[in-house]
Amino acid sequence: MGRYEADGLATILPLPGVNANKYSRGKLILFAGSAAFPGAACLAACASQQAGAGYTEVITAPRAVQVVQVARPSLVVRSWSGIYDEELQSNTLEKPCAYVLGPGLDLEKKHTSALTYFVLGNAEAPVLVDGGSLAVLNSAAGMTMCVNRSRDGFPTVLTPHAGEAQRLAAGYDMPLHDPAQLAVTLALYYKSIVVLKGPVTFVSDGFDVFSLAQGTPALAKAGTGDVLAGIIGAFMAQGVAPIDAAVLGVTLHSKAGCIAAEELTVVSVTAEDVIANIPTAIGAVINPPMAHVAPPIPAAVAPFPPAGI
Repeated sequence: MGRYEADGLATILPLPGVNANKYSRGKLILFAGSAAFPGAACLAACASQQAGAGYTEVITAPRAVQVVQVARPSLVVRSWSGIYDEELQSNTLEKPCAYVLGPGLDLEKKHTSALTYFVLGNAEAPVLVDGGSLAVLNSAAGMTMCVNRSRDGFPTVLTPHAGEAQRLAAGYDMPLHDPAQLAVTLALYYKSIVVLKGPVTFVSDGFDVFSLAQGTPALAKAGTGDVLAGIIGAFMAQGVAPIDAAVLGVTLHSKAGCIAAEELTVVSVTAEDVIANIPTAIGAVINPPMAHVAPPIPAAVAPFPPAGI
């Protein structure tokens, strides 16, 4: 079982250079939200900005556009009407980008399948799959798309909770009662990074598996998964390797939840409170609190005489 040390996380965290601009800092494109669930798009998008994405664009249902625009004016928001006639932006060194696909997409709507296949089949960039789009992958065609993306050098990150993980595993011989091994096996089958969410979250690329248990039951609230998707997506958009982005994202998400719970109690924390505390969590990674060191004992009261006397 692997682990990341605190100082290692600090080196992973992408800090903007003095000559940075909104494009060089990474563009995150979210296909998220629906008429029924516009809030998921708002949460993921706002979290991505707090996690450092230089430019966040939300492509959402026509009836959700205004709701997301009101959530935060700095977001670029547009309808997915006509999106299939467009060419998706590719990830480049000059203009890095990533995609988040699925938060708030309706499980029963045809557009969820169409958007999922469109993005996975055309995005030459890292893609995180969450929410409604995860259900689309539970098919031979869905798995094949993930495998093909890996073959072509484009990483995919899957962020299921336990129930979604079991659906992804349906029809295959997978260790459903061992979450660590299930994360590894799903990653191998789907050729993806898997973030298996729970009280202990397991992150695996099919070879290594990382156990992340710094969370709090305060995160057991609707919308916190959308926040996590936005955080991880933002780090991938800034050029962080997907496995590192996943571990860093889960860690900061947990820290933000714990910080919020200290002020608000584990009862009252909401997804919005987690977003509000992302900056403090990032600050704790950049400048970790110093360990307490007892001051030296003055020579005049030292309990033992100096050596040689």
